[in-house]
Amino acid sequence: MYRDPVQSLEPQSSPAVAVATRPLRVGMIGIGTVGAGTFRVLARNQAEIAGRAGRGIKLVMVCARSLARAMSVVGTDVALTNDPMQVATHPDVDVLVEAVGGTGPAREWVLAAIRAGKHVVTANKALLAVHGNEIFAAARQHGVAVAYEGAVAVSIPIVKALREGLTANRIEWVAGIINGTTNFILSKMRDEGLGFAEALSQAQALGYAEADPTFDIEGIDAAHKITLLAANAFGMPVRFADAQVEGITRLQGLDVACAEQLGYRIKLLGVARRRKDAAAGAEVDGVELRVQPALVPATHLLAHVNGSMNAVMVKGDAAGVTMFYGAGAGSEQTASAVIADLVDVARLEGTRAPQRVPHLGFHPQAMNEQLAVLPRAAVHTRHYLRVPVHTAQQVEAVGAWLAAQQVPVQRVELACEKALPAGSGPQVLVLTDAAPQATVDLAVHALAAHPAVAGPVVTLRVEVLEG
Repeated sequence: MYRDPVQSLEPQSSPAVAVATRPLRVGMIGIGTVGAGTFRVLARNQAEIAGRAGRGIKLVMVCARSLARAMSVVGTDVALTNDPMQVATHPDVDVLVEAVGGTGPAREWVLAAIRAGKHVVTANKALLAVHGNEIFAAARQHGVAVAYEGAVAVSIPIVKALREGLTANRIEWVAGIINGTTNFILSKMRDEGLGFAEALSQAQALGYAEADPTFDIEGIDAAHKITLLAANAFGMPVRFADAQVEGITRLQGLDVACAEQLGYRIKLLGVARRRKDAAAGAEVDGVELRVQPALVPATHLLAHVNGSMNAVMVKGDAAGVTMFYGAGAGSEQTASAVIADLVDVARLEGTRAPQRVPHLGFHPQAMNEQLAVLPRAAVHTRHYLRVPVHTAQQVEAVGAWLAAQQVPVQRVELACEKALPAGSGPQVLVLTDAAPQATVDLAVHALAAHPAVAGPVVTLRVEVLEG
């Protein structure tokens, strides 16, 4: 297609090619689940990896609390130390793999490596969600890369898809199931009729949930991930502090069953949607950035993502809707993403920083620093309400009252008796059309005092995720 009659097709030698024949030297802090998996996959697939990277990738140094355990994993050819800073700043290390987690010491190690001119690879979503803006700025200042594909949805290459594969698109929304623990719990609640506590106990027994599962079940882990995806999708800084986060700890099995009756399934979703907010008569560009349990139509692809699997959907103006599916956890699954990042780093030899793929998909001068996260009250979705009533005959009264409060009621019906636990009274189920959260909140607060209502009103968002 492009004609250049004077260009030779013979391979050209250059100093950059000669330098690149030296293996990329990797220093790793941590040799637990992620670190050990990375070492195994590097060793097993070294020929394929080198063939793709154009050079070898060699683990040369590991920091671990137990040197004996580390040696049992990596053998005697890798230097071992108890000092993380030694790995982060050692002159024989080209790239630091941070495989410990957390937001305190990990920040210091990563920044030290960057100041020492090292590239960084990490799967630490909490570190980047909380300190990402500082870390990316430091990396730009020192001309190094920070790669983090494993931080979001593990084996699913969603960061690369947003930064490269979908680069022609104006992204409208990103949404998905990005926490395997909660998806496993919700699958058990739906498929086996378990309560939340029992489903969580099973998840812990099978290793899907930590002894302290707070980050997962309260939605914090998913919020870290959707924050990074939003930054890559919309060219905005990392704004985890502004995300609206709701977990699944208060979710009742009754609502899982009622959602099924209405033709929906409940999933914990991370959602980032760019939209216009009509505020004080003016249109303000902003982003909804949120995590919450939500009803998804049973016919939707996300409704069929079960167990510990993850899936992310992206809506671009040119590509339309694309979906990415894969494992949301696992040692070698995470290693797959970590090593893909190492291959990208290995290919950077001789490449000036302005020609590299930007950390957040947009070059710094194109980042929209003013793009705001919309407040909860401005979030605009459909809603599900479950309203306990004294008698079944009051179903029409509930629907009429909500409509009078400017809530766009779409569907009202009674919950089937087989869905109700023993001893519970009748429940009115309501589905609304799209409405601002503020309108629904006001109506639900007032509805609690209605004489027909016999208990707390439960509300959940409904996500259609249109094509």
